[in-house]
Amino acid sequence: MKKTYSPPVIERNVIGMMNKHGHGTSSPVCDVIDGVRVADLLKEHGSPLFIYSERALREKYRAAHRAFSKRYASVQFAWSYKTNYLKAVCQVFHQEGAIAEVVSDFEYDKARNLGVPGHQIIYNGPYKTRASLERAVAEGAKIQIDNLDELLLLEDVARQAGKKPDVGIRVFADCGIQPVWSKFGFQYENYDAYRAIKRIHAGGKLNLTGLHMHVGTFILAPAAYGVAAAKLMVLAEVARNEFGFTVEYIDLGGGFASSNTLHNQYLPGEQSAPSFDAYAEALVDGIHSQLPAGRVPPKLYLETGRALVDDAGYLATTVRAVKRTATGQPAIVVDAGVNLLYTANWYKFNIRPAQPTMSAPTPTVIYGCLCMNIDVLRDQAALPSLGVGDAIVFHPVGAYNQTQSMQFITYRPRAVMIGMNGKVEVIREREDLRYVEEMERLPAHLQPEAPDAGNKLVKLRA
Repeated sequence: MKKTYSPPVIERNVIGMMNKHGHGTSSPVCDVIDGVRVADLLKEHGSPLFIYSERALREKYRAAHRAFSKRYASVQFAWSYKTNYLKAVCQVFHQEGAIAEVVSDFEYDKARNLGVPGHQIIYNGPYKTRASLERAVAEGAKIQIDNLDELLLLEDVARQAGKKPDVGIRVFADCGIQPVWSKFGFQYENYDAYRAIKRIHAGGKLNLTGLHMHVGTFILAPAAYGVAAAKLMVLAEVARNEFGFTVEYIDLGGGFASSNTLHNQYLPGEQSAPSFDAYAEALVDGIHSQLPAGRVPPKLYLETGRALVDDAGYLATTVRAVKRTATGQPAIVVDAGVNLLYTANWYKFNIRPAQPTMSAPTPTVIYGCLCMNIDVLRDQAALPSLGVGDAIVFHPVGAYNQTQSMQFITYRPRAVMIGMNGKVEVIREREDLRYVEEMERLPAHLQPEAPDAGNKLVKLRA
């Protein structure tokens, strides 16, 4: 029988000082998070369990803000709600000084419900409903126009409101990152962005005060932000000199990498991800390279999400079955699936046992609990021998997994936050059937039958 070809796989060989768990640059065990034992968390709150560190959230925000504010006089961070819109997470960043960046009427509602005033909301996104634009105009939100149809709609909203709102436009450009994100905004190189500014001027119903560009996601090349900033500054001068608009701010979006590791990376993320200082240096240099002498620098907005929240998030899971693959490779089934860890498609999380072990790590397949063949959380993770009831922790998982998780086959789990004082607070409850079915309606003729007192089946009345 002809053997199936298996392509070679290169895995990083971790070296370092010997410790009680074997060779490695860090402990392979994650049994404590912010002073709280993972075993105690699982016992109290169930498995699987999302765990967030308030300390990590605040420290990341302060490090990022410090990197930019020491290089640039006027910097304002805006928390990207789509990255993680748990109220507790958003509120931590608002307490630290971030305003809100939203991309839908749903996220706009969340921000307002948390007490964020309209004038402290940046409204992005390729589709904005008329009702949400009317509200945003009335409340003074920073609306960043994505396309010509939205521009025309916003002009009509402004006309009916009797207002001339300040607006920005979103721009996309070739900043050295391929492929160029052409879904969003007006193109720089073919003069679409220029024509949009010209159209705003001709319409006379909107006042251009801002320019926005989001280079992409998980950008590992800080120089791209310098190119983006320089191009926006050039466009700002064109808007001033040809149309009389004063661009008060430029918004460079987000996209900074976290310490996660992409599947195609050889070096781990903590070694390959640029520092906040590297991003800040490149971006600020780009602004100053095109800033005319004597001109007041525009305000700088940043909407970074992943780099602030990813490292603060953990998912603790429990082994529910031990098996072997068709080739004899060790495999385990855990009680979480790709419905909770959506970003497993892109990242090789750090995966560590939550209890000390003396057995040597072995390449192990981690299957999720869903009844789907594609539910594989890692096709090869270096783990010691594990048994049913043992716990493992995935990290960092704070970005996008909460917002992109879905109720599929299993209930979504509880989420907790470990506070600065070490107190554990529930920030999202585990779902139950009542919650999942709350929005459903069952027509009368489809009502199920149920036993009556005489143990006979009778039709339930609608």
